[in-house]
Amino acid sequence: MSRACPRSPAPMEFAMTPLHAASFRDALRATTSLAHPLLPLICLGPLCAAPALGQTAPSLPTVIVEPAAPGDGGATSALAGLMPASASLISGASARSSELWTSDSGALIWDTPGGSAWGAGGVSSLPAINGMGADRVQTTVNGMIFAPACPNQMNPPLSFVNPAMIASAQVYTAAAPVSVGGDFTGGKIVTKTAPPIFVSGPDIITSGNVSGFIRSNGLAYGSSIDTTISNYDTSLAFAGGFARSGDYTAGDGTKIKSTLYETMNYALSLSKKVQDGFFTLQIGGQAIPYQGFVNQYMDMVDNHSVYLNGHYEGAFSWGGLDATAYGNYIRHTMGFLPPDKTGDMPMDTRSIDAGYSVKGTVVIDAQDLLRVGNELAYNNLDDWWPPVSGSMMMGPDTFININNGQRTRIGSFAEWERRWNGAWTTVLGARNDVVAMNTGDVQGYDAMMYGADAAAFNAQNHARTDVNFDGSALVRFDPDPGSRYELGFAHRARSPNLYERYAWSTNVMAMQMIGWFGDGNGYVGDINLKPEEANTVSLTATWRDPDKAAWELRATPYYSYVANYIDADRCALAGCLANLATNLTTTDNFVYLQFANHNAWLYGVNLDGKLNLWDTPEFGQGRVRANFNYVRGQRTDGIDLYHIMPVNVTLALDQAYGGWTSSIEVQIVGSKTLVSQVRNELETSNYALLNLRLGYQWDAVKVDFGIENVLNANYFLPLGGANLVNYQTTSMMGTATAWGFPVAGLGRSFNGRISVRF
Repeated sequence: MSRACPRSPAPMEFAMTPLHAASFRDALRATTSLAHPLLPLICLGPLCAAPALGQTAPSLPTVIVEPAAPGDGGATSALAGLMPASASLISGASARSSELWTSDSGALIWDTPGGSAWGAGGVSSLPAINGMGADRVQTTVNGMIFAPACPNQMNPPLSFVNPAMIASAQVYTAAAPVSVGGDFTGGKIVTKTAPPIFVSGPDIITSGNVSGFIRSNGLAYGSSIDTTISNYDTSLAFAGGFARSGDYTAGDGTKIKSTLYETMNYALSLSKKVQDGFFTLQIGGQAIPYQGFVNQYMDMVDNHSVYLNGHYEGAFSWGGLDATAYGNYIRHTMGFLPPDKTGDMPMDTRSIDAGYSVKGTVVIDAQDLLRVGNELAYNNLDDWWPPVSGSMMMGPDTFININNGQRTRIGSFAEWERRWNGAWTTVLGARNDVVAMNTGDVQGYDAMMYGADAAAFNAQNHARTDVNFDGSALVRFDPDPGSRYELGFAHRARSPNLYERYAWSTNVMAMQMIGWFGDGNGYVGDINLKPEEANTVSLTATWRDPDKAAWELRATPYYSYVANYIDADRCALAGCLANLATNLTTTDNFVYLQFANHNAWLYGVNLDGKLNLWDTPEFGQGRVRANFNYVRGQRTDGIDLYHIMPVNVTLALDQAYGGWTSSIEVQIVGSKTLVSQVRNELETSNYALLNLRLGYQWDAVKVDFGIENVLNANYFLPLGGANLVNYQTTSMMGTATAWGFPVAGLGRSFNGRISVRF
């Protein structure tokens, strides 16, 4: 791979400030006030608890991937619906234990078949499923949908819950039934925090868990708590977590700059039994005072949010009802975290999400279920960049990027599930989603540099309405308790987000501020983008021993054809060519792109399984587990799709003996040589990582220790994008980001975690 470092054609101008870099970094790392709300709860939780639970024999380390098993019906309840065989479940125990090595909830998807994540900040990776990521994977948190509230998507939905807050996360592929949701083409992640706990008697009980962790690489540390006070009809619960890390170090000793972060999430829930159901009112929020982004030109320097969510779930003689209504407010600011990035260029975002979802399941007879539903997802977005005093390029006016942007989606569906007999089940469904978008007029920092683009944008009618239709069909065959075969097909549509349609400026600096791809390129929108429509077919075969204990194997080949896939082309507008004269042809530089529709296809196969090796009094229990993923994606014009994960394999040996548990895990990733030519995506070499984990549980206390990347391998992240901070070129015009350097992965880290149940 080329390591050429040509100078960027037009470096951004940053107004320097007199702020001392070291003192600023120290001040950030001293913001312990965010941890204070958790400390009293951590200290007092065990004191107000019931007597410690008795010792329980630990099981093997939890396998994160839990597919629907043959013979179990594949559904948690009639209300929840049938869980496709291609779907996976991330359990709460798995999510909590992952605190040992990550504070990024988005990273949990790596252990699911076909799952990967685009590199971003330390707690803000963007999940991908079967090669499609970012907006193509819709994520809900307790039924809430959070639209992009940053031009770099620095605050994705899973950043609003730390791993220990997750009680379950269902991961669906694109072939999921229409009742799962609409407005996505790659998959969906349904994340939930802990459900309410009610007791059968008159007593009031207190239960919960507190934990703390530390990781040597980056000097990361944090804590989490979940606690519940409940009686027979009322449950009051609090969950929260705090995490902080400095810049991490790669295997060769290089400190990867702009990878520090600090975050806190919290949620307070009050639940009440209502006849044969319950109602929950939850208030929660997030506080991120800083988060560095090595693959972006900007950092997050403040992010605060608060949400209110009401949820009802009930059973009736005719079936069941599930309803959610919510509102969320986000205030987000980007800037620079010295000393790695210096200057002054504030970028502000205000986002409001509001919506509801109502789903009903009607039991027609012993064989047939009818599901119907309606939902609303509304987002209002303002994105503006205040002027910088003394700067000729960033003033005198406020740059209006998105002005009162609005995206409203109303969707309805109907779905029929029929169990023909003990072996055959079908699910057929259809849905309609109407997406209405609009935004106000815009302006640049000044009329001379930005006036032409702003006038051209303002002269257009900004309102756009997309009428999208989805359909799904699933056929399941269970010939015996040890095997299952499932064929799934889905047609899905996704409308563009506000930035894809309405980002308007071709100025070099403004374009480099748009994009959640981490590639260093600049982007401009296209108001006439069409919705992308994916047609996906998959076949999942699952085999296991009839007693569901000794072994299991699952294979899922799939194929997707996506009409009007929202990708990008080299921008041929006059402003883009003024930024870089060779923009249409260069192969070794950052480029300027415009979002564009193309037809594309993706295909691949996911394999996962487990095999129990021994179960003896002398050596306890031993099991091997494996996960293999391959995906290929390309536009029909021959351009390879961006951020396609190369072939990868995870092999692990787990053991449990008495109170001890241990795991040896090997991750093998192939070379990334099929890269997006239009984006000058960087190639990466193959690598292998060795991870060790050891745990001991005594009564209610569990202690975990792990070593990530035991051999301290130096490697580059296939989905990590470009390192825009560590490598710079210098000339008479100043410094500029050097092209050609991918982001290196985490070097060796010694990790520890302790948790206490009460």
